[in-house]
Amino acid sequence: MPLKPPAYGPAVEAFWREPADALLCRLDTQRCGLRQQEAEKRLARIGPNLAEPSGTRSILQKIVHRLVNPLIAILIVAAAVSGFSGDLASFVIITLVVGLSLTLDIVQEHRAEVAADALRRSVAIQADVIRDGAIVALPVSELVPGDVVELRTGDLVPADGVALMARNFQLNEALMTGEPFPAAKTTEPCVTSQPAEASNALFAGTSVVGGNGVMLVVETGRRTRFGMISAELLANDPPSALEQGVQKLGLLILKLTLFLTLFVLLAHLVAHRPAMESFLFAVALAVGLTPELLPMVMTVTLARGAQRMAKRQVIVKRLSAIHDLGAMDTLCVDKTGTLTEARITLAAHFDPAGRPSDRVLELARLNSAFQTGIHSPLDEALLAADSPPGSSAWTRLAEIPFDFERRCLSVLATRDNDRFLIVKGAPEAIMDRAVAVEVDGLARPLDDSHRAALVRLQDDHARQGFRLLGVAIRTMAPDRANVTTADEAVLTVVGFCAFADPPKRDAADSVRDLRARGVGIKVLSGDHAAVVAHVADAVGLPSGRILTGGEIANLSDQALAAQIEDVDLFARIDPEQKRRIIRALRQRGHVVGFMGDGVNDAPAIHAAHVGISVAGATEVARAAADMILLAPDLSVLGPGVIEGRRTFANILKYVRMGTSSNFGNMLSMALASIALPFLPLLPLQILLNNLLYDLSEIGIPFDEIDEEDAERPQSWNMADILRFTFVMGSISSLFDVATFTILLKVFHTDAAAFQTGWFLESIATQILVIFLIRSRRSLWRASRPHRILALGSLGALASGIFLALGPAGSLFGFASLPPVLLGAITLITLGYLVMAEMGKRLALPAATHESNRAALGRQYPASDTALNG
Repeated sequence: MPLKPPAYGPAVEAFWREPADALLCRLDTQRCGLRQQEAEKRLARIGPNLAEPSGTRSILQKIVHRLVNPLIAILIVAAAVSGFSGDLASFVIITLVVGLSLTLDIVQEHRAEVAADALRRSVAIQADVIRDGAIVALPVSELVPGDVVELRTGDLVPADGVALMARNFQLNEALMTGEPFPAAKTTEPCVTSQPAEASNALFAGTSVVGGNGVMLVVETGRRTRFGMISAELLANDPPSALEQGVQKLGLLILKLTLFLTLFVLLAHLVAHRPAMESFLFAVALAVGLTPELLPMVMTVTLARGAQRMAKRQVIVKRLSAIHDLGAMDTLCVDKTGTLTEARITLAAHFDPAGRPSDRVLELARLNSAFQTGIHSPLDEALLAADSPPGSSAWTRLAEIPFDFERRCLSVLATRDNDRFLIVKGAPEAIMDRAVAVEVDGLARPLDDSHRAALVRLQDDHARQGFRLLGVAIRTMAPDRANVTTADEAVLTVVGFCAFADPPKRDAADSVRDLRARGVGIKVLSGDHAAVVAHVADAVGLPSGRILTGGEIANLSDQALAAQIEDVDLFARIDPEQKRRIIRALRQRGHVVGFMGDGVNDAPAIHAAHVGISVAGATEVARAAADMILLAPDLSVLGPGVIEGRRTFANILKYVRMGTSSNFGNMLSMALASIALPFLPLLPLQILLNNLLYDLSEIGIPFDEIDEEDAERPQSWNMADILRFTFVMGSISSLFDVATFTILLKVFHTDAAAFQTGWFLESIATQILVIFLIRSRRSLWRASRPHRILALGSLGALASGIFLALGPAGSLFGFASLPPVLLGAITLITLGYLVMAEMGKRLALPAATHESNRAALGRQYPASDTALNG
């Protein structure tokens, strides 16, 4: 539901277009602020200045969210039918499995939420507000539109508004725009529609890094840009790839279950079998077809993955995100803080000819060291550089502070009785005041050719993503002890300093590792195209074509989806455009991850299959994320992707084993129940068979995987699962028919002996084939099964044999068998294993990345409802 605008707020979103006096009038306030009584009325009407997303659902909401899954619904129905029919054992087993699975899942989510809450940071605690003509410190939650707030270096902006006064006012807006360089603020209204270009606009969550100012609060709470992004996160999460896959699997199992059970029930009734016995048999078939332990296997597998990832400094908030990380074939990243350090460094210092120059560095460092005002990030970068020899011989005499009209800063310094005015500032400001250029230590007139060469030099570095500072000097009279702005003339250009937000040291290796594992990287940035291209080159990403926010604004969703495959770099884009890109990728059938740390990244984090943030990110970004990295770089994602693929591979093992085995057994029983004068297995024997088989698979979450399962993204391919089910299930039924024939025609067994013999053959083939179909490789080339899986499977087989042939066999309706019959069953089992090893090559064809993604597109088509929450 859209948010209602507050009683006091501009009619247009781009409030920075209006003159300050017009805004003061619109908000019914003055430059001396509101009266306390009026502010209290507005606070009661509008509400507190809070924009926290409610990322935590109640326990009931979490349970309902999981119960709507078709697979869980099937299990609940099966448990209910079993309970009403008197099969208490099956009712208890299914109820315990579903309950324990839901409990583990919810407990893990709760633990992750607690861990994420421990990382919460306050956006701002208090603000200096002018009320009743006096400055008072108030909690930011009490601010209202119309308030006037004083801001100084180090303060965080508490709301959205405009600057009423700006004195060397600089803000770090990286969390909103993605740009690490300070943004200079003025009081003049701007005609732009882009917030990042509004020089008079101040946004909640940004910070003051230089100077001071006074702001007029225009929007508070969820009407701020920070708040509107937070409000979008209150919508329902888009379905994860795991949830969509399990839903598809549940529907597949439901169709198979309904078909077989209704077919058997109808056939029995037509054959005039006892109605209650036929009904109980059909119920047993339904329960037998259902992979009761799948929720447990998934939850335990994912929980183990979460534990392993926690050791690698990754907090998993949503368990299914581990699977989605393994299935991810496209990772979108914000540039600043992800690929780069989000820290400005000095990249180069060169003379007007473009050659490295220590003299330029020396003069620039002196200017920064001798200034008395607050150091900007550019000053900090200069001072962090190594000092050239001889710098300590200088003495400071005077200073002309920086201001935004002059766009430069000057200091008067002396050395060896020589006095110089050292000026640094914007290249344009330096060149406007210069009359000469220093070439090989000599001053040359700054004629048109030299000026054109300097412009080309600036343009070349700007295209490479560098921010430039010009450095110039002027020789002053020996008796000068002070200077004025009039002295900032007839300067000589000495050179330039180039600054950059450098790529992280391991970014290139991390990008190369992810791409080698089949994960494409796309950069989504609010920064300039040249900067984005430069960073992409530095980390090894192709930097051919770049789409900008302006170009995306002119594309429909369909047109954007058509171009998305051929573009890896996106520049000057806003939060909504980031989300559109994610939606376009999902529409193309990709499993998409997004990694970012700013407020502007939150909508994309929320829209992706797996949203990733970092511990130092904004609160709204962390709330939107499915995973939080305690190490803020891509290096931890490589192991995370492998862990996700391990998790999915093991889940898929259970799905393949369970569906094929259950389908084969139930198909055999359905056919046999029609042809035989007695039930092929008693309902209790069916449930015992199913229970033992499920217990034999409890070690799957611990199992090893083959290397190729971790090399490329994997996806839920229903066609592959159905093929595996039919191929392996048919082979199983073929040997079941052989067992039926031998039991009836060769050994002429009665009902109890028949049921015992087939139970033994069924449980032996089901369990032993686990060691074959757990890998695509041949048995002798496959990875070794984990000891828990091996011991669990062989233990379940031994238990089945003991229950059937031991002293307790009569309780389950079993009978003793002669050794020769047991030998025949052993030969049938060995023959089945040989055929299964051959058949799995047809059932498990070698998968390719493209076929996986094509299948993914069929299984997880984009939905406006799903993607928009």
